[in-house]
Amino acid sequence: MRSAIIIGAGPAGLTGARILRDNGVRDVLVLERAPVAGGLPRHCGHPGFGLFDFRRVWTGPSYAERLVEAARGVEIMANATVTRIEPKGRIEVATQAGIEKLEARAVLIATGIRETPRPPRLVSGARPWGVTTTGAFQDMIYVGGMRPFSRPVIVGTELVSFSAILTARHAGIRPAAMIEEGERTVARRPLDIASRALFGVPILTRTRLLRINGLERVESVEIERDGTRSTLACDGVIFTGKFRPDAALVEASPIVFDHLSGGPAIDSAWRCSDPHYFAAGNVLRPVEHSGWVAAEGKSAARSILKALAGALPDAEAAITLRAEGALSYVYPQRLLPEVGPTTIFARAARAHKGVLCLSARGETLAMRRINALPERRLSLTFPGERLRGKKDAVITLD
Repeated sequence: MRSAIIIGAGPAGLTGARILRDNGVRDVLVLERAPVAGGLPRHCGHPGFGLFDFRRVWTGPSYAERLVEAARGVEIMANATVTRIEPKGRIEVATQAGIEKLEARAVLIATGIRETPRPPRLVSGARPWGVTTTGAFQDMIYVGGMRPFSRPVIVGTELVSFSAILTARHAGIRPAAMIEEGERTVARRPLDIASRALFGVPILTRTRLLRINGLERVESVEIERDGTRSTLACDGVIFTGKFRPDAALVEASPIVFDHLSGGPAIDSAWRCSDPHYFAAGNVLRPVEHSGWVAAEGKSAARSILKALAGALPDAEAAITLRAEGALSYVYPQRLLPEVGPTTIFARAARAHKGVLCLSARGETLAMRRINALPERRLSLTFPGERLRGKKDAVITLD
């Protein structure tokens, strides 16, 4: 039995592995289903990575290499796909040598996220060449050296959508437009201004993609804006964002799965319902940048260190937290009544100005006024000792 196994060699998993190694845990094993460790940043050839955790700015591949280098000495097994999570830290892994059974005192789940492709978006039309997601597009450009189209439409305006613009610019591709169903871009300003001014890409808000035209190749798309339908000429469609946690393993396991966040339910020590399992990074919810998830991997690793030393608070002491009002989900879903600051994170289902309030049986424990936008991180920090004696709690955005 190992002390710790980490599922996923992206920013959260590799950072967690480094923290465990630096604190004397010598038998950490990182499992990665891809041939190379580093996670999604490996496919993003533009700058913008590393500032949050390394205080340097690199391209995605350089950042991924730095993560791997920083975890030197930790055993990383690539081409290893975890196929089953079982109780008490037992997992099943498919490798090139066959199926293996592994066990650890603590397992960190850091499997990340995946984009929503075309089929679940219910866009009509044939299946011509030139329809892809951001991840596949970046893989074509930076890994395959391909130029799949010259005038694509980018669907979505999340941060990753602007990453697609940078990738297109790198390859000499000029997008015809970005389209967004909402009233404004999801990504923070001034990215929308930069898109128009620096890259010449118009952003069409309040616009819905109805149909992709073309049989062998994309020829155009049908869009609807403010009730008016029109045709936009293009030769490709890049579906971006609408991320979902890559949590199928968790959903099929005995670990409690939160259908609102789309990931495993955790307590404020990053611990899952089975105390042998912990989770960190974008498997918890969609979606945060690489530096943020690396910080989560670090925090989860510190909780694992406490668990290995028998110093983590009893999981049974945690109280249940639920989200109400304009909130779509909250995490952690269980709170430990510890001394010191406790932070709750949430997302709003829609744009909303109001009060974010934590309460227990009618007693207000913490509150703050906020101006929330969809897919933006909301947080509320309060003294954890206020939870003592409480049975459950509610966080509401009204």
